[in-house]
Amino acid sequence: MKVYQADQIKNISLLGSSGSGKTTLAEAMLFEGGVVNRRGNIENKNTISDYHRVEHEYGYSVFSSVLFTEWQEKKLNFIDAPGADDFISGAITALNVTDTALMVLNTAQGVEVGTENLFRYTETYHKPVIFVANQLDHEKANFDNTMDMAKEAFGRKLVIVQYPINVGPGFDALVDVLKMKMYKWGPDGGEPEILEIPDSEKAKADELHNELVEAAAENDEDLMELFFEKGSLDEEEMRRGIRKGLVGRDLFPVFCVSAIKDMGVRRLMEFLGNIIPLVSQMPPKKNNKGEDVLCDPNGPASIFVFKTSIEPHLGEVSFFKVMSGKVSEGMDLYNMTRESKERLSQLYCVAGNTRHKVEELQAGDIGATVKLKETKTNHTLNTKGCNFIFEPIKYPDPKYRTAVRPVNESDDERLGEIFQRMHEEDPTIVVEYSKELKQILVHGQGEFHLNTMKWRIENNDKLPIEFLTPKIPYRETITKQARADYRHKKQSGGAGQFGEVHLIIEPYYEEMPAPTVYKFNGQEVKVNVRNTEEIELNWGGKLVFCNCIVGGAIDNRFMPAIMKGLMEKMEEGPLTGSYARDIRVCVYDGKMHPVDSNEISFKLAGRHAFSQAFKEAGPKILEPIYDVEVRVPSDRMGDVMSDLQGRRSIIEGMNSEKGFEVIKAKVPLKEMNKYSTSLSSLTGGRAFYTMSYSKYEKVPPEIQEQLLADYEKASKNKEE
Repeated sequence: MKVYQADQIKNISLLGSSGSGKTTLAEAMLFEGGVVNRRGNIENKNTISDYHRVEHEYGYSVFSSVLFTEWQEKKLNFIDAPGADDFISGAITALNVTDTALMVLNTAQGVEVGTENLFRYTETYHKPVIFVANQLDHEKANFDNTMDMAKEAFGRKLVIVQYPINVGPGFDALVDVLKMKMYKWGPDGGEPEILEIPDSEKAKADELHNELVEAAAENDEDLMELFFEKGSLDEEEMRRGIRKGLVGRDLFPVFCVSAIKDMGVRRLMEFLGNIIPLVSQMPPKKNNKGEDVLCDPNGPASIFVFKTSIEPHLGEVSFFKVMSGKVSEGMDLYNMTRESKERLSQLYCVAGNTRHKVEELQAGDIGATVKLKETKTNHTLNTKGCNFIFEPIKYPDPKYRTAVRPVNESDDERLGEIFQRMHEEDPTIVVEYSKELKQILVHGQGEFHLNTMKWRIENNDKLPIEFLTPKIPYRETITKQARADYRHKKQSGGAGQFGEVHLIIEPYYEEMPAPTVYKFNGQEVKVNVRNTEEIELNWGGKLVFCNCIVGGAIDNRFMPAIMKGLMEKMEEGPLTGSYARDIRVCVYDGKMHPVDSNEISFKLAGRHAFSQAFKEAGPKILEPIYDVEVRVPSDRMGDVMSDLQGRRSIIEGMNSEKGFEVIKAKVPLKEMNKYSTSLSSLTGGRAFYTMSYSKYEKVPPEIQEQLLADYEKASKNKEE
């Protein structure tokens, strides 16, 4: 296959809501470019892009697909991204390594929620956008309504380059107001007949042509002067203005296609070949030091791995973008993340499930290689002497979580290996092995996201799993002072065990004064602190341990054992087995035996004394509270507010931003279970939210009673 230069390569994201026809459009573009000799379709499950079993099962994209086609001596690389928000990692990956986005609109549905969500990501990454009105042959297609919705959602920068004639099942023609020609097709699509615009469409075409000319001229002062002088612009001048407007996101051109009939696709590709920027024309990328890295084939070889996939009969495939220089088969590169050497044994240009061998790839190009030993997604590989490292792609925080366990406990280790592989393929699947909760927690972008993961594990890997309600990481603490003593004594022939500990516990807060005297039932207990240890707990908060022993009642060598006993009970709180926090303990007295005292005796005595005192110290359960920010359309504001209030939330503020009402609230984590599903249902998928940990707060009394009862019941069942 031909080696393309940086001034011949264009990288494009293919975006759109689920069902908009992205995969069908990709199929048509690859057919027009000669990469495939027949067009597959979704119904027959034979498309080049959606080729995984789960995609055949669901009927739409789950994974992003890397594609390419050759057109007019240029190489067009595409990344076809899933449309569902649950699989947003594909779109974010695509936008990070491409330069232009094609946003496909389903004219039978208008502007859908997924389209609006994806457009926000193009804003975030400041990518040029070309809108493609698809499915114009559908019986419910409505081009004018779709354009009205698009202008309302995306602003008046939308400019129509083409509009359809005979929308619906009879669709067979469109008017191009850049070329000022009419394109007409036979029933099988393909190459059109190019005609003069009929008189019946002349007035509309002239009006839209003038709007396009003005929009093109607005983005270039020289063109604006030409426009005022001549009253118009020629095609080449318009191209220049459109290109400049595209790059600056000041102009969003609209094209028309029926992808399934291959109508309008060839003209769209002409526009892509002529107008959108080449990789050599884009601003340089920056490395992690903020330095510019030029897209220069004569620079040092450097590649960035943006995607990893496990392919049947092939194993691990690493997809990469050449950031600088050129790479060739057999080349040795250095993995900057793992500090290891890798060999590029084979290089491919990829078109979905097909691979085309290539000997060399140059700066700006996208390709793949196989069987790298230690290289994973987000790694940078360089030639010797080059120290570039590119920032990893950042993905949204998870919105949904569930606990998972294999139906057969013996499959634990295998399930862990599968999760590791899945995280490599989709970084928004995050797996957490919680020692505290004794659960495997899987975090994802939504309920459908994790249900899809479950389908893959059970059908592809043949490993049955079940989802469980995730436990909440509660904390335990105390609200008042208490004291207790405990004697551990055991005699069983030979050396025995003896240890007695007297201690006082109290709530701890920062900068509290050192203890001197306590009162219990009218009796004073004076303490003299010999030394203090402050332990920052891994789960938050502190344990402060004060050694107040005088007169040698307990030897210093036993104090670490007492501390160990306390820590064991802090890790398994007396109320519900949750971690305890923010407690000060003063060990002020005790007894020991010259022969029978040992470390285990004092560890057990300290543990039991602490447990007794804890239950007398006004124990409370704390729950994690999260900061939640919900962005919701104004017409759904009331429903979302009511739902939040039913989740024990505290509303902290509201404001408007970019067409959304923004609600800020503090919500207990317990009440956020399946919130993404509920919010989507309440708003038709139009709202979205973020959440981050804020603090721990005491649970209401009725919830504490329920938690205590549940723990007691679970403990009894375990004993039985």
